Amino acid sequence: MTEYLRGSRDFQKVYRNGKRYDGTLMTAFVLPNKLSQNRFGITASRKAVGNAVLRNRARRLLKETFRLKKSSLSDLQERYDWVVNAKRRLPSFKLNATVEEFEKLLSRIAQQESDKS
Repeated sequence: MTEYLRGSRDFQKVYRNGKRYDGTLMTAFVLPNKLSQNRFGITASRKAVGNAVLRNRARRLLKETFRLKKSSLSDLQERYDWVVNAKRRLPSFKLNATVEEFEKLLSRIAQQESDKS
């Protein structure tokens, strides 16, 4: 069962205390949590993405990416709270481009985990 970040307080906590990872299609804010699972939140603002159709497409792409990469997330040493912000270019790409970018973010996080150890 995947849990989603819902409240503004949860999002703000991740923004304030989490580590930022920038990509070309998305920006991820990641904060370790003490839970047994990763939690995921998505933002696709009107300013960043555009009209409602594009924002909904961006959200669907990010949710599906997270669902597909759930097994890769469990390979990480820690569990995290994720807030992923869609960038303007995201809705114009197919799902595989979004998945590739998310994999790059995951590898950067895994690399930092191994550097800590």
